[in-house]
Amino acid sequence: MPHIRRTFALALIGLSVSLLFPGTASAGAQQDRMRACNKEAKEKTLKGDERSSFMSQCLSAGKSVDSKEKTALADRRKQCRADAREKALKGDERKAFIADCVKA
Repeated sequence: MPHIRRTFALALIGLSVSLLFPGTASAGAQQDRMRACNKEAKEKTLKGDERSSFMSQCLSAGKSVDSKEKTALADRRKQCRADAREKALKGDERKAFIADCVKA
């Protein structure tokens, strides 16, 4: 009986700790971008206001590329759905068509 309580307590603690830090996995892309911009600023030996403005531009440039890709993908999905509607596709056939269309 004490083993069950101990195991349950450890599982509960593990779950609690994992819930405290939910953003660590999703922060990877932002952290990678930050590291790359920091490295580039260091190579250029930027200091003070120059470094701040460079970092701001560098980090926002990465976001605009991501948002452009997301917008392009959304537009492609929308067009593929419209094509599937024109062809009167239904069910699994429609899903397969849209998946292939988006990949192309």
